[in-house]
Amino acid sequence: MPGIVIVGAQWGDEGKGKATDLLGSRIDYVVKFNGGNNAGHTVVIGDEKYALHLLPSGILTEGVVPVIGNGVVIDLEVLFEELDALSARGVDISKLKISANAHIIAPYHRTIDKVTERFLGKRQIGTTGRGIGPAYADKINRVGIRIQDLFDESILRQKVEGALFQKNQLLLKVYNRRAITVDEIVTELLSYADRVAPMVCDTALELNSALERGQNVLFEGGQATMLDVDHGTYPFVTSSSATAGGASTGSGVGPTRIDRVIGIAKAYITRVGAGPFPTELFDEWGDFLVEHGGEFGTTTGRRRRPGWYDAPIARYASRVNGLTDIVLTKLDVLTGLERIPVCVAYDVDGRRFDEVPVSQSDFHHAKPIYEEFPGWSEDITGARSFEELPKNAQDYVLALEQMSGTRISAIGVGPGRDAIIVRHDLVG
Repeated sequence: MPGIVIVGAQWGDEGKGKATDLLGSRIDYVVKFNGGNNAGHTVVIGDEKYALHLLPSGILTEGVVPVIGNGVVIDLEVLFEELDALSARGVDISKLKISANAHIIAPYHRTIDKVTERFLGKRQIGTTGRGIGPAYADKINRVGIRIQDLFDESILRQKVEGALFQKNQLLLKVYNRRAITVDEIVTELLSYADRVAPMVCDTALELNSALERGQNVLFEGGQATMLDVDHGTYPFVTSSSATAGGASTGSGVGPTRIDRVIGIAKAYITRVGAGPFPTELFDEWGDFLVEHGGEFGTTTGRRRRPGWYDAPIARYASRVNGLTDIVLTKLDVLTGLERIPVCVAYDVDGRRFDEVPVSQSDFHHAKPIYEEFPGWSEDITGARSFEELPKNAQDYVLALEQMSGTRISAIGVGPGRDAIIVRHDLVG
């Protein structure tokens, strides 16, 4: 039985929650392995819409055990707000398991994130201001606080003292902010200890044991390939490993346990935050994609930057993740367009690049080279087989498949839970 990784194949917001939901009835565990509450999944079930930020979307599927892995950074206040909101709507939250090794986003991380971003001025990265980057920085600097530290007040106090020693100097002398006391942080964090304790376990052991029992484990990535701290458009990236390799480091499950890697890509492309974006649209077609695609951030509410599909990025994502399948989402958003451009290569100062340039400077100056495809006007939201799609829609999908170098195994044709066409089994 497989371990399956789902990752975003663009800059995020591709519809990973929908893909997870598609697999839900055949999955036993769903694991969030990176990021924090800086990304969101929107899942539509019937007339109900659920916006998830920190929790894996598998929490909405009956019988699935949702897991927050060691690679995640957790804002405990946000965690319990989200759990309480789901519980109030009748969702069973009792099965949630949290790694004892996951790091905590403390209040001072949020403060530093916001003041640092403002201090950068024109060089801002476009962070969400939720403390994600500073929490990961503390993790790498070995002054982070982990979930397990909540259960030993003496250790917790020592770690908070160590973390604040330098941060208070920064807040006072650089940013002209008040110092943060150890007591206020320790008191707030300890207030969550009793409630979180029953959820905490050795999640790596639990997941490996589940795979040995022949159960299906789905690893759900936050953010996306082009936001990965190593493989994305650095420095305009997130602070964690958002590619398939991060599933192993963020969960404690070795790479030989992974059988499938599924990349999620929209039939166009969007980005949130600053950074290069060759196919970005600033005209009425960009407005069309935003309006028809509902392109506003689940977590931030920010308007996403829209653009046409970028085939070199799809090929890049296929390589660095080792994709076995692509789930193409939001094909229905393109309905009504007479012609649909697709970026097939880049022009950089007169030089043609068929792949993503290794130089960030080249990528920043890249101009898209487009190939246009005929559009369609028929409503495709009711299609449940590939053959039911208009011929032009079929041709568009097949062209993207050929250019992306990975088979397109499923196609999203609407926001509903069942609005999807399955061409190839994603589990078997």
